[in-house]
Amino acid sequence: MIRPLFFCAGLALCAATGYAQVPASEPSAAETAPAAAAPPATPKAWNSLSPQQQQVLQSYQGKWDGLPADRQQALAKGSQRWISMSPQQRDNAQQRFQQWRAMPPEQRQQLRERYQQFKALPPERQQQVREAFQRFRQMPPERRQQLRQQWRQMTPEQRHHAVQSMRAQPRAQPRAQPQQHAPPPHHPPR
Repeated sequence: MIRPLFFCAGLALCAATGYAQVPASEPSAAETAPAAAAPPATPKAWNSLSPQQQQVLQSYQGKWDGLPADRQQALAKGSQRWISMSPQQRDNAQQRFQQWRAMPPEQRQQLRERYQQFKALPPERQQQVREAFQRFRQMPPERRQQLRQQWRQMTPEQRHHAVQSMRAQPRAQPRAQPQQHAPPPHHPPR
């Protein structure tokens, strides 16, 4: 039951970057800076989990103490997220997990790599990717399929050029409503 948790947050973002490969371009300073060493995770005792978390993670109860601390932390966080989901969100997460499991191992590895590339982007670039994905999701299915097909038919160089062109364009601003001109004041004839 907990396995969908590992992928429900990241898989949507992976899917976003799955439609468009992160181009091989000059890495930014944020991407090339050495990563700050994260403090080591502290083990989480089974009895420190809420009863709801323990129920979600019941398959791990017997082996909990043998899990690495970072895995315990991830499972605890994921179980809390699962508990907070609506039934519809849980169904969606399970469907995404089934799609994940049905993928060939090479495709899963590709998505993991793209997710890591996404996580290495500066926060403002991550936000741009999220916004682009939301715009893509709001398109009619036929248009999304047309864009996917066009992308697949491009060479890597064409893809890189297309991404660079999109980045260079100013962000689209909401269109201003045309101003309504007031009718001229009515003057009675003299």
